[in-house]
Amino acid sequence: MSYPTRLLAPGERIAFELKPHWRALIGPVFVLIIEVFVGTWLYFSVANWSIGSWSLAWLQWPILIILIGVAIWRVALPFARWITTQYVFTSRRIIVRRGLVTKQGRDMPLNKVNNVSFTVSVLGRILNYGALEVESASDDGDLYIDDVPDVEEIQRQVYELHELDDSRRRTGNDGDDPLPPTN
Repeated sequence: MSYPTRLLAPGERIAFELKPHWRALIGPVFVLIIEVFVGTWLYFSVANWSIGSWSLAWLQWPILIILIGVAIWRVALPFARWITTQYVFTSRRIIVRRGLVTKQGRDMPLNKVNNVSFTVSVLGRILNYGALEVESASDDGDLYIDDVPDVEEIQRQVYELHELDDSRRRTGNDGDDPLPPTN
């Protein structure tokens, strides 16, 4: 899903867009696999269980309801969060958008950026992702973006966008904003 250009200011251009790193889906996939195997076994096994002459087959419905609840809570919702999260870096701002039914958004103008830093864990080094921290001069506070793929390259590109934005504001350029060269 591409960020709508109608939401950009005149002359503003999209430098690049990202989704959170696919690592965010490892947990939900693991839960789904376990739930399918354990849940299927439990659902069909409980029909054969009994305590004395009492059959426990009635437990199949509560087990099924619990399995559906866990699938929604631990698989469908994290996947929906991942699919609807967007990190957009334009020639003038950083945009974070989340949500399908209810939307959340945060924009940070590049002219308010003081510092851009990143943190990469051991697993992040292996899978090539990290957290990006953009320190702001505004009262709104800093912007923390987790699960950023290729975070070191993104940090460098944000710095370049910041420099180009400073140059644009100093010269008063009214045309389309310049973008850093792509590698």
